[in-house]
Amino acid sequence: MTGPELAEAGRLLAAARRPVVFTGAGMSAESGVPTFRDAQTGLWQRYDPQELATPAAFRADPALVWGWYEARRRGVRRARPNPGHRAVAAIAARLPETVVITQNVDDLHERGGVPAPVRLHGSLFAPRCSACARPAPVPPDLPPPADPPVPPGGPEPHGGVESHAPEPPDGPLIPPACAGCGAPVRPGVVWFGEALPETALSAAVEAASACDLLLTVGTSALVHPAAEIPLVAARLGAPVVQVNPVPTPLDAICAVNLRGPAGEVLPALVRAAWPDAG
Repeated sequence: MTGPELAEAGRLLAAARRPVVFTGAGMSAESGVPTFRDAQTGLWQRYDPQELATPAAFRADPALVWGWYEARRRGVRRARPNPGHRAVAAIAARLPETVVITQNVDDLHERGGVPAPVRLHGSLFAPRCSACARPAPVPPDLPPPADPPVPPGGPEPHGGVESHAPEPPDGPLIPPACAGCGAPVRPGVVWFGEALPETALSAAVEAASACDLLLTVGTSALVHPAAEIPLVAARLGAPVVQVNPVPTPLDAICAVNLRGPAGEVLPALVRAAWPDAG
């Protein structure tokens, strides 16, 4: 990818010292992780995701909701970070004050080299008690995935799907019991009707308020209040650079709009900012 827009975005990134990288579902989709509203497959085709992702749905049928999230988590385990995730890690390595904020509930940023992203919508890998909120272990049949070492010549050219041993069939699964109070363990994600985690939201607003560049990647800018984060940065004078294959409501506030997939645009942006990056 080349052109004046990329050159300008590279200049802004090279000049930044406190950037924020704000990522959405489009980035994980490039690794094969379906977006929340993508068509379901198999058994789950008959269910509306928005009806499963609520506290009321979990109270009514914990096994159904837990089983659906376990199916989603198995899909995430098969996915691997794509070059966009690796490029975000490269930015953070160059600029230690970088803050990565994500709306995604997978662990691809961590496996891509960003150890502690700010998670606005929680994580599929952080279950907790539905009653006392005590953290619960990831079920033993779903260990946290590990990627092979990055080869000396650099990361793999594309995100992909790993092969695994046969997995249990999709369907309702009785959730584990909390080790503390015995109540059902729930997925560690934010459901419809729930507030964003206060600590994560405060950290995101603080980072956006203090940043000198906000890079928004793969987000539709339609899910609130998370979609307000780029607006906070823009209102306080930080330039906003958007990476997205299609226009979004953020187009008008962006200093630069880079059209294309994150896996192609972000590595090109890193090279534009730091030609020695290779």
